Amino acid sequence: MYTQPDVRSLPSEAMAHAIRFLAVDAILAAGEGHQGVPLGMAEIAAVLYARHLRFDPADPLWPDRDRVVLSNGHGSMLLYALLHLSGYDHIPLDAVKRFRELGSPCAGHPEYDPPAGIETTTGPLGQGIANALGMAIAEAHLRATFGGDLVNHRTWAFVGDGCLQEGVGQEVIQLAGHLRLGHLTFFWDDNAITDDGATALSISENVAERFRVAGWHVVEIDGHDMQAVDAAITAAKADPRPSMIACRTVIARGVPRLEGQRGGHSGKLFPEDRAAMAARFGWTGGSFDIPAPVSEAWRATGRPGAAARAAWQARLDAAPVGTREEFLRRVEGRLKPDWRDVLHRLKAGAASAGQPEFSIAASGTIAASLYDVLPEMMTGCADLEAPTNHKRQLAAFTAEDPSGRYIHCGVREHAMGALANGMAAHGGFIPLAVTYLPFSDYERPAMRMAALMGLPVRFVFSHDSIGIGKNGPTHQPVEIIASLRAMPNMLVLRPCDAVEAAEAWEIALEHRSGPVSLVFARQSLPQLRRDGGPENRSARGAYILAEAEAGPRRVTLLSTGSEVQIALAARALLEAEGIGTAAVSMPCWSLFEAQDRAYRQAVLGPGTVRVAVEAAVKFGWERWIGEEGGFVGMTGFGASGPAEALYRHFGITAEAVAAEARERLA
Repeated sequence: MYTQPDVRSLPSEAMAHAIRFLAVDAILAAGEGHQGVPLGMAEIAAVLYARHLRFDPADPLWPDRDRVVLSNGHGSMLLYALLHLSGYDHIPLDAVKRFRELGSPCAGHPEYDPPAGIETTTGPLGQGIANALGMAIAEAHLRATFGGDLVNHRTWAFVGDGCLQEGVGQEVIQLAGHLRLGHLTFFWDDNAITDDGATALSISENVAERFRVAGWHVVEIDGHDMQAVDAAITAAKADPRPSMIACRTVIARGVPRLEGQRGGHSGKLFPEDRAAMAARFGWTGGSFDIPAPVSEAWRATGRPGAAARAAWQARLDAAPVGTREEFLRRVEGRLKPDWRDVLHRLKAGAASAGQPEFSIAASGTIAASLYDVLPEMMTGCADLEAPTNHKRQLAAFTAEDPSGRYIHCGVREHAMGALANGMAAHGGFIPLAVTYLPFSDYERPAMRMAALMGLPVRFVFSHDSIGIGKNGPTHQPVEIIASLRAMPNMLVLRPCDAVEAAEAWEIALEHRSGPVSLVFARQSLPQLRRDGGPENRSARGAYILAEAEAGPRRVTLLSTGSEVQIALAARALLEAEGIGTAAVSMPCWSLFEAQDRAYRQAVLGPGTVRVAVEAAVKFGWERWIGEEGGFVGMTGFGASGPAEALYRHFGITAEAVAAEARERLA
C-alpha cells in the first residue's frame, strides 16, 4: 500500500492570518457573513493543508484525493479562503470579492461543486459530518476492492457544536465508531459558543466522551497551537479508529470586540474591526491583499499532492487492464452495457407469469439481479432487512470486511440518507437507502440535500399506504407521497406491478441529475401489465393502460401504484354500462409533466370526466383532474385493521370511483 510521507513544513502564523484577513475582507465587502469559524479555525486548517492534506488543485477531481467537508457550513469563508489560497482555478480572487453575490461560486453556504474543490453542500448542521461518514465508507470499500495502491485517501471534516447537537450527529458518532473507519477525522471547533451564547445554555455533557464511548480515537488540544494540531493529526493518521480532534479555540480570534463572545459567530463587522485585527497580528496587507511570500507559501501546499497524483497515475497505468478499466468505469459513473438486459428479462418474466407479487419483494428481486451486474450498487437499510428484502446475496459492510455492500445502519434513517449522499458525492457508487415510507420524514433533510445537489441517490420505500393494514396510522403515510412530489428535482415513482417496478428501476438508474424515490407497497399486487417488451411505457410518466372500448371516451380514470387495480375494476363497471372509460397509470407525475402538450392531452382526454384514485391525500391531484374532477382517496389519517377492510372503510373502492364518474357525467 502506498503511503505519502510527511515531509512538508509547518505553516507560518502568517499563513493562518491570510485565511483570517481574506475572510474578514470578504465579509466586509458582502456586508454580512459568519466570521467565527474562519477566524477560530485558521491554524487548524493551515496545518491540515500545509502538512497533511493529499490534494492537487490542478486536478480537483483526482479520484484518490482527500475529501474535505466543512460541516459547519455557515463558516464558508474558511473553505473559500483555503481553496483560493491553495490555487483552485474555480475560486479566483474575484469570486472571493463577490462572496454571497449571485453567480459567485463563493455562496453564503458551500454548494456542491467538485471542480471548485467543494465536495458537498453544507449549511443544515450535521449534514456535513454524515456526508463525511458516507465518503469514508466509500473510500474503505473501494480500498478493499481495488487495493491501497489505487485507493488510499482520507476524509476530514470541520465540525461545530451545532453539528454535534443535532440528532444526526449522534447517529454518525455511533455508526462511524462501530465501523472503525480509520480514515475519517473530525476537527471539532470547541469554542463553547453558539448563536444564542455559551454552549452551557443547552448542554452539559462531556462531548469528547461521547466519541470515546463510541470507539473513536480522541485527542484534546489547543486549536491555536500549530505544533499541537500537527501532532494530533499525525496521531490520527496512525490510529485504526476514526479520530476526533477536540480543538479548544476562541471564536472570532483576532477581533478584540467580538472574540470569545456570542457576537463572534456572525455579528456585523466594521472596518475598525479589521484595523484592530491587523494591529494585533502585525498584518500590513491591504484589503484582499496577501503578501507575496505568504501567497507563494500557500501555493506551495499543493505541490506535494501533484507529485503524489503523478505517482498514483503511474500505478493506475501499471495495473492490470481489467482492474484499471473497472476502476475508471466506476469512478466515472459509467454503467455496464448489459444492465438493461437484466431488467428486460425480469420484465418479460413477470408479464409472462402473470402472478401477484408483494410489491417491495418485486423491487428486492430486481435489485438482487442488478447487484450481480453492477458491483457499484451498495445498499443501506435502517434496521429493516427482512421486511424490505433488499439485502439478498450481499455481504454486510463491517469493520472486519469493508468489501461488503450492505450497510446495517441501525435505526438511523437520517444518517442513512446523508451517508448515501456522501457516497454519491464521493463517486464510484450507486447508493440505495431503504426504509419504510412513513420513516422518510426522519431522512427528509438528507433527501432535500440530495435533490438540491443533484445527487443520484436512490431512496427505496416500502409500506406506502393504508395497504399495510393493522400497524395503523403511524405506519400509513397518507400525506408523504404528496410532500415528496412537491420537492424540486426529486423523481417520485410509484409502480403498480412488477412490470412497472422494472421500468421504474430502469428510469432510476438512467436518471443522473438528481435523486429518485422508488415507492412500493407492502402488500401483494396483481400483475396488471402483460406486455413485457423492451419499451418503457412508464418513462413518459403516465400512459393509457386500458383505452375506452364501449364507445367514445367519456371518462378518464387516473391512478398510481396499488390503486391502479381499483381504477381498472371501476373502468370495467362503467364500460359494462356503456360508458366509454379509459384507465391511466401515472407512476411519475414529474416525468409526465415534462412531456409535450399533445401527449399529455392524449392521455388525459380533453373534455372527459376525470377521476383520480390514490390511497393518499388529494393534494396535487388538482393539477391533473381539474377543478371539476373527482378524487377518491384519503381525507385524513388511517386506522388499524385489515387492509381490505380499511379500503372499504375509507371508501377507496371500484364502486366509489365509478360513482364519482357517474355523478360528474350527470
